Amino acid sequence: MTNSSKPIRLLIAGGGTGGHVLPAVAVIEELRRRGDAFEGLWVGGDKGVEREIARANDIPFVAIQSGKLRRYASIQTITDAMRLPVGLVQAWRHIRAFAPDAIYSTGGAVSVPTVVAGARRAPILTHEQTAQIGLANRTASRFARTFAVGFEETAKLARQRHDNVVVTGNPVRASLTSGSRERGLSHTGFTPELPVVYITGGALGASPLNKRIETVLEQLLEHTQIIHQVGPATANPDLARLARKRSELSKELKSRYMVVDFVREELPDIYAIVDLVVARAGAGTVSELGFMGLPSVLVPLAGTWGDEQRKNARILGDIGAAVVIEQTEATPERLLIEIVALVGDSVRLDEMSIAARATSRPDAASRLVDELLKLAG
Repeated sequence: MTNSSKPIRLLIAGGGTGGHVLPAVAVIEELRRRGDAFEGLWVGGDKGVEREIARANDIPFVAIQSGKLRRYASIQTITDAMRLPVGLVQAWRHIRAFAPDAIYSTGGAVSVPTVVAGARRAPILTHEQTAQIGLANRTASRFARTFAVGFEETAKLARQRHDNVVVTGNPVRASLTSGSRERGLSHTGFTPELPVVYITGGALGASPLNKRIETVLEQLLEHTQIIHQVGPATANPDLARLARKRSELSKELKSRYMVVDFVREELPDIYAIVDLVVARAGAGTVSELGFMGLPSVLVPLAGTWGDEQRKNARILGDIGAAVVIEQTEATPERLLIEIVALVGDSVRLDEMSIAARATSRPDAASRLVDELLKLAG
């Protein structure tokens, strides 16, 4: 418990993708686990995943306008620039009404107006989850009293622009460890006799992976069971097509393949039965793999800012916790060979699991909460 009975008023700024949202959920869980009294407000955007996640975690949510920060010329930059002043005014009004003790900025373009508007109203902690400092956090860090980062590699870059850098790690929801193997097998209808592979490419990065897996799906299912998260219909049309393909499989192979748009509240139970993950290399994904000790095949999304996904993947790949394959080299045949080889080698999977856990900072949420309470006084 905190020394004061007065609730800490914490404003969360950020969103857009799960990587910018789930760390805030982990901090909320840690505050509640400790029994610290707090009142929260989440300031995000209309188009990201943060509204739904805030609601699921009983945190009041308000949306503001924001514009995407780009490193290339685009006509949208002009229209986005017009949204920023509106977002600044909206954020300032919400901050003034809520009167936070501290602001926790998790990144994403939507965090920038709130950080700028709140700089004179409350101390700010900006958190960078990736191995590369994003454009939004390059701006937000100028207004932050504390610059928290997920990896030692990022700290070297952060110290070039900020004099109070702390390496907290990336917080992962503690609830992920509450999974049950029995529930996972029941939910999927899978058998405990065959290994389980979880394939996920997020949203926009999912389709290239989906198409490659589709090409060799039947060969893979001869060796393993697959939970395939293909991403939402708003991002790609793959769910309907792969669902049709599943319906055309033999009865035996059909029972080994589960295809969904997203894995939601059942994720802890899914993780409890997974032997191998095939994924992109977003910061949230890499952090969860380390936290859960899951071996992986990573295909970094090309063209990310500062090549951040390749750098994220290297954190696991360099210590043998993941097989990293460039997208240009991740042909269906290469993925088939790598996946089949790994699920057939339990000794190597165990070694990869141990290596993955070595990258994790299980106390990351606690470290962030300590820093936020310090700022809040």
